[in-house]
Amino acid sequence: MDDALRVRPPAANQERDDLLAAAVRKVLRDTDAYSCLVYLRSRDRRSLVLSTVSGVPVSALGAFRRISVRGQLPAPMAYRTGRSVCLSGTDETLRRFPELLVGLPYSFASVCAPIISGTETYGVLCALWTPSSTGLPASARRHLRTSANRLGGQLAELAAGGDRVEGGGDAAVVELPTAPGTAIRLGLFDWNLSTGALSADDELCAILGRTPDRFDGRAETVAAQLHPDDLPGFCTAARGALLEGGVLAMRLRVTAGGNRSRTVEVRARASEPVGGGAPDHLVGTVLDTGSGVAAAEAVERLRQGIFSLDPDGRITYANLGAELLLGAHREEMLGRHLWDCLGWLSDPAYEDRHRAAMISRQSTTYLACRPPDRWLAFAFYPDAHGVTGTVIPAAGPLAGNGRGPAEGPSRAPGEPRPTSTRSTGEPSSAPRASGSTPTARPSRARPSTPPPSPPPAAFEPPTPARRAGVGAIYRLLQLASTLTQAVTVREVCTAVAEQILPAFGGQELAIYVVTGNRLNLAHQVGYPEAFLDRFEGTPMGARLPGVEALSTGAPIFFASVEELSRAYPGIPLDEMCAWAFLPLIASGHPVGSCILGFDEPHPFTTEERGVLTALGGLIAQALERARLYDTEFALARGLQNALLPHRLPKVPGVTIAARYLPGTQSMEIGGDWYDAIDTAQGLCLVIGDVEGHSVAAAATMGQLRSAVRAFATSGCEPNEVLVRTNRLLADLDPGLLASCCLIQLDRTAGRAVIARAGHLPPLLRHADGRTEVLECPGGALLGVDPLAEYPVSELLPPPGSVLALYTDGLVEEPGTSIDEGIDRLRVSLAHADANSLEQLADRLLSAARRSTHRADDVALLLTAFAPER
Repeated sequence: MDDALRVRPPAANQERDDLLAAAVRKVLRDTDAYSCLVYLRSRDRRSLVLSTVSGVPVSALGAFRRISVRGQLPAPMAYRTGRSVCLSGTDETLRRFPELLVGLPYSFASVCAPIISGTETYGVLCALWTPSSTGLPASARRHLRTSANRLGGQLAELAAGGDRVEGGGDAAVVELPTAPGTAIRLGLFDWNLSTGALSADDELCAILGRTPDRFDGRAETVAAQLHPDDLPGFCTAARGALLEGGVLAMRLRVTAGGNRSRTVEVRARASEPVGGGAPDHLVGTVLDTGSGVAAAEAVERLRQGIFSLDPDGRITYANLGAELLLGAHREEMLGRHLWDCLGWLSDPAYEDRHRAAMISRQSTTYLACRPPDRWLAFAFYPDAHGVTGTVIPAAGPLAGNGRGPAEGPSRAPGEPRPTSTRSTGEPSSAPRASGSTPTARPSRARPSTPPPSPPPAAFEPPTPARRAGVGAIYRLLQLASTLTQAVTVREVCTAVAEQILPAFGGQELAIYVVTGNRLNLAHQVGYPEAFLDRFEGTPMGARLPGVEALSTGAPIFFASVEELSRAYPGIPLDEMCAWAFLPLIASGHPVGSCILGFDEPHPFTTEERGVLTALGGLIAQALERARLYDTEFALARGLQNALLPHRLPKVPGVTIAARYLPGTQSMEIGGDWYDAIDTAQGLCLVIGDVEGHSVAAAATMGQLRSAVRAFATSGCEPNEVLVRTNRLLADLDPGLLASCCLIQLDRTAGRAVIARAGHLPPLLRHADGRTEVLECPGGALLGVDPLAEYPVSELLPPPGSVLALYTDGLVEEPGTSIDEGIDRLRVSLAHADANSLEQLADRLLSAARRSTHRADDVALLLTAFAPER
């Protein structure tokens, strides 16, 4: 049995587990959800651990048994924010949490409610529903949040009493009640054939339709309730068992009033008298299976295959029709996975259909080809206790008799039309079965007796396939999706530390990279201070597990301290108890080593070893990509910085400060620039923005900056500078547009002349703090119209005022208009301390600096005018 399905033995956490189980049952009862899960925070509070589950198999949740609290998933989001996360179906889940569908690509609606008491968040309570066009009912969300709050209060009481409320170990499975039906009853009897006395227990009396006080203890009374046709045979068999010492085994029909009867099974053996002598007693049982036996016999008579799978996909029953169609004896299939005991179903796509049925609680179908060329249509019908499956003959995906593909293969009444899954797992439409061949589809007339068994040669011995389970595949995909979002080496290491390490329950992480035939530490989490200093610069020939894993290309796992100490005597140890040393190799090139440490002995399962080994390759690829990115990023930023002014001119009566921030979401460099040019006519202030983020944008920016500087220093007026620059850009024809604002300060007249080419308006802060937007006229963007003209406006900057020029990266924000952004900047400028222009520039850029998802670059040019004396 899968380790995750073992229920933990009674321990100190029993009271906590009882509370969790009660909360799960209440949610399922009050909200009509088909599944409920409880995640509790781990001891180190870095991950959420699946602690209780009901309605879906734990084995199907492999990638989500332990998840990082920093993960971009609904449960961690609810845990971090303290707010419920509601997802009405697949579309909303894909839009908001694509990583969830990478690991669980099935259709379901969900709500995750944080388990909170006061300021403490203990975990998350989650429930699943079948998606509906009307969305999730508000009452269900309300009930779930109420249950989460109640559970939070109960866990807080346990914690106050010193009990552990953190998650850990295997998940406890809360079994749901089975559907109501006829109960199986077992009665006991002792029949003295010499005297005719028969003692019966209460259950046998109930089977006979009598209360114990109304049963007279006589065999004749029981015989009167047996079907007349069965009584002679039963008496003969009873005497035979008594005389020959054998076992009595037969079926009898018991009348239950009127003309009704039901079949029971009788088992008995002879018993000697207490004082010795010849046996004169029959002691035995009467088994009343209700309609179970009749149902099983009815299913056996069906020509179509019927089978049953437990929640984990193991076969618990298969009828004769399934034996014949699948080509395997049921005794060899029982207790095994369908996709393991039949080699031709070993493609993970088939296991995935079972998972889809169990997690989405919706029927699912597919076609599969039993070698050499016999196509079969499978259908799965799930509930909380497992799956009922059917299998019937069908035409292959390319066969047909002229009927359209939408008609689907021939199927039993009530069965959905299956979709085809080829040997590669690729879905396709399934045409209706042809009927030109006798095996193309079953006859509509059901035979009254089972079809004859084929010769033994027709059966194929089950051959388990060695393959990665679909759960492991999805788990790897989910972890890989985390790495795809990391761009820099720092982001890759952070993703591994914050999301992948907690997913495996580890406490320590060290990532080493190869530099000059030595291993150097790139990132570490959880190690004692200075513990790793001794390993810095380790040569590649050293006898250490991290080095040897990289040299051999094979991961090394140690489940305990003893295993590591035996393999590497004298190796320095900290408080960890188990380790995984993963080689990081990309395209045959050694990148480094990744070390995971666990604070408890950790016997690594085969699936874990496989996932961690593959994960090592993904980390290596991500690190190689990130190192290349970091190198190119540094070169690109160096190029861009070289295009900006290295120093600003010093002009009497004026102070200048400038700032530039690159975007954070890509390596491509932007086209924002600023300049301050000291000309014969006065100081010329320039700010501009070339559209796009690319080397072409930076190159165009460099050309425009040089052009503006050349035209300004040649004595051109601000509007003429923009006219000439616009014509130059049209001649260059880079396919890019640009905005620009140019302000020329007249030293003698104390006035400023402003010209704008599609750029944002300047801001002016007066000495008293009052700040205004200078709505001066402007012209078209540079590069739009070669004949464009640019009007000018004049300004008399007051003494003590500050003039602010900026690019759109400083004021743009998703979900708000550009005017709102400009107004925010105006308010910030008005309330900021203007005594130091450098500090003022830093203050205005503080919010932009903190943003880790800044899509655009930012340029800011501040000019302060000396106050009156």
